[in-house]
Amino acid sequence: MGRWRAVTALLLRHNQKLNSPKPSSPRIWKHQATGFRRSQASCLLDLRCFSAFPSPISIYNNDSDSGSSDVYQNYDFGTKEEEDKGKIPVKAYFLSTSIDLKGMQADNLCYVVPPTSRSTNSIALKFSDSSSGFPVRSSTLLVSSCRFMVVFQYGSAVLFNVDDNDVESYLDIVRRYASGLLTEIRKDDYAVKEKPLLTEEMRGGPDYIVLKTLDTDSIRIIGSVLGQSIALDYFVSQVDKLVEEFAGINRGMEKTGTFTMHRKKLFQLVGKANSNLADVILRVGLFDRSEIAWREARYAQIYEYLREEYEVTQRFGNLDFKLKFVEHNIHFLQEVIQNRKSDLLEWCIIFLLTIENVLSIYEIVRESTGVSLL
Repeated sequence: MGRWRAVTALLLRHNQKLNSPKPSSPRIWKHQATGFRRSQASCLLDLRCFSAFPSPISIYNNDSDSGSSDVYQNYDFGTKEEEDKGKIPVKAYFLSTSIDLKGMQADNLCYVVPPTSRSTNSIALKFSDSSSGFPVRSSTLLVSSCRFMVVFQYGSAVLFNVDDNDVESYLDIVRRYASGLLTEIRKDDYAVKEKPLLTEEMRGGPDYIVLKTLDTDSIRIIGSVLGQSIALDYFVSQVDKLVEEFAGINRGMEKTGTFTMHRKKLFQLVGKANSNLADVILRVGLFDRSEIAWREARYAQIYEYLREEYEVTQRFGNLDFKLKFVEHNIHFLQEVIQNRKSDLLEWCIIFLLTIENVLSIYEIVRESTGVSLL
């Protein structure tokens, strides 16, 4: 706007010169007109060209007027690489239906982390972060620079800070004491990040959790929830197979109006459904309160957050609903089989009564025939 005002003032000044009274001598006017043309041409040459389009050059003279552009250039929006920096990978596996923790603890006593609770369904092993891929004993290293493995009696193993290339060497340790190995191992990935300058005790993120302090109890809490989650995933898949099997039986009954199933097969299905529910509640301890979380509030916060993150309660509700569907079908099929058995017994009784009646009639006819002959 300042430049436009300067141009306007200059043009007004030229107009005033043009409108000034003419001199008496034409010779003098000629020289003045010549001088004016020269001065006008020089002024026009000195003027800059203006356009209605904005110029890419800043019109401000200093940074105090325009504001420094470095504020925007140096602002850190946080890239994915920076977000992933410092994350400790966590890998949960469900590889068997039972693990001998006592034997494993006895043979790997130098790696066992001393327990801080009375729980006996898990042990934690601590190894140094060696590049050789083979675990080495560690006693004084920091938690973030070590590798941990939390093993649970019901068949889960959770690895902390272990590379993909070294996973099998750690799982082989577990397999030595495992029974009922699965043909297909179930896996889940997570991550934990330690930030000592964090204002709160923990903060959740997409597929990871940020902790102010990462210690062995935090590792036990994270491992317990991830181990339960991956085990629950396995039991849900087992119940899904039961549901699919009963759905097939129902579809067959819809087409034929009957079904063929041995009583032994039905009892096997009943036992499988009941054992899955018992394993989830008793062995996995899905609703057992963690003693570590009960003892200190910050661990309870981590525990509740992870259970909510993995929707443990909701998933168990879905599992229980499916088991009720299976239970309803089992009761129905049991009644049908029982009715079939009752019908068979009734026909047996009718057959026996018929034979008895035939024998009685025969005796009566024979006796009557003998009397008539006499």
